[in-house]
Amino acid sequence: MTQPRCNFMAHSVRSVGTGAMFLALTRTIEDEEAVKAIVAGQGYKFVVTEVGGNFALPECQLKTTKAVIGAALSAGLIAKTATNYHALLHATEEAKRSIMVNVSGGVSIAVKIAIVRDAQWIAVAMFGESGIHPLTSHERAGLGIMHLGSD
Repeated sequence: MTQPRCNFMAHSVRSVGTGAMFLALTRTIEDEEAVKAIVAGQGYKFVVTEVGGNFALPECQLKTTKAVIGAALSAGLIAKTATNYHALLHATEEAKRSIMVNVSGGVSIAVKIAIVRDAQWIAVAMFGESGIHPLTSHERAGLGIMHLGSD
């Protein structure tokens, strides 16, 4: 990971939620690497993934959930326990609800998903674009945070 170009955000990442949202908001690899360095500097674990499709369809909802679980497991953010799965899935559903507000049928969506955790909390942030037609495309964001509990 590269060092941040400047520290303007370094003091803003004070929770898993802000870390996840800042990561999801990045548009370039350079910016993502800079934010990763800041998030790692706070001692948080994290992973970033992307998903796209027709968000109104159940298949895309399931695809998003599978992408989040797969990324979190692959990065070692969660263990294969009911408590960890429960917290991650609740945070994911909360973020998806924010993304899906007033989504009509046939809308295409492409989002970057960032998952950040510490010892007690896990956050899922989503940011991207959606639209029925390219001329109607606009940005959407969602954030879900859940307590991990104890196993």
